[in-house]
Amino acid sequence: MHDLTSQPIMMIDSSPPLLHHYGELTRLPPQIPTLECNDLPSGAVVMKEYCQLPLIDLSCLNSTIERERLACAEAICRASSEWGFFQVVNHGISPELVRNMRREQVELFQTPFDKKATCGVLNNSYRWGTPTATCPRQFSWSEAFHIPLSRVSEQACYGEFSSLREVMMEFAAAMSKLARVLAGVLAENLGHPRGVFENICQEINCFLRLNRYPACPISSEIFGLVPHTDSDFLTILSQDEVGGLQLMKDSKWVAVNPNQDALIVNIGDLFQAWSNDVYKSVEHKVVANGKMERYSIAYFLCPSYDSLIGSCMEPSIYREFTFGEYRSQVQEDVKRTGRKIGLPRFLL
Repeated sequence: MHDLTSQPIMMIDSSPPLLHHYGELTRLPPQIPTLECNDLPSGAVVMKEYCQLPLIDLSCLNSTIERERLACAEAICRASSEWGFFQVVNHGISPELVRNMRREQVELFQTPFDKKATCGVLNNSYRWGTPTATCPRQFSWSEAFHIPLSRVSEQACYGEFSSLREVMMEFAAAMSKLARVLAGVLAENLGHPRGVFENICQEINCFLRLNRYPACPISSEIFGLVPHTDSDFLTILSQDEVGGLQLMKDSKWVAVNPNQDALIVNIGDLFQAWSNDVYKSVEHKVVANGKMERYSIAYFLCPSYDSLIGSCMEPSIYREFTFGEYRSQVQEDVKRTGRKIGLPRFLL
């Protein structure tokens, strides 16, 4: 472990004081059981392998040949069951739009830290590190804006970052359309209409999260984003070429090679519960990089907080719960134990 108590804190103007906060955590006595504060995340195997996620060409969903459409849908459903993650190409979001969104994102994050933290841009959604962390292994070396889509069109949310508004509106609409296509395929596979999520997950309930992972001088000891599963139905991720995403596969961590032409899709907790464990919400994390910063943008397909989540088939594995109840339980568990417990809390 590095001795952070006597080191001067040298950080670029735009980065939050991550090293300082991390140093404070190394000096704190554990506030939760030692098992959760040890040097390895639960379930991890000490090895690094690279995986090639299932790669699916979504243009086949629009093929005039029925067997190609069915094969594409089958590939989506199989990847969601076996991996919980997959990549998509020919997804309908233009490379130009992705580049424009990345350019605006980089410009936003290069704003001085004090300004990001106080100017209230993007619905005052700026966050950094992990405020609930009580030990170093619960700390994420990252900063983010987490924006509800209900506010994306509001001019007042952008302040001086006016050029971000038009691009973000277009990007959010494109990601929303893609998420509904994928959710529809997954629902139809379980005997439900493709449009079942149109009412369950209205656009105003969904979120975009802009992430930046600054280069980390202690990268071998810290996460860019701590191991977790997503508390939504479906997540779509656009990432840069730096890499760092890892997921749990066959009880070991495997690294995902970046593919500049692809978006990454993963199943969330709500889809696992709704599908009665047919689709899998898989633990994943981001590993900090010692030399390069990393950018990504995530779209979260979410229901309203009062939406009742129940299994779409019987006998049900999970009891019914609202999204609000689930989020509250997750937050309570994180505060009490330092980690997310998630769906096991709702098993029958």
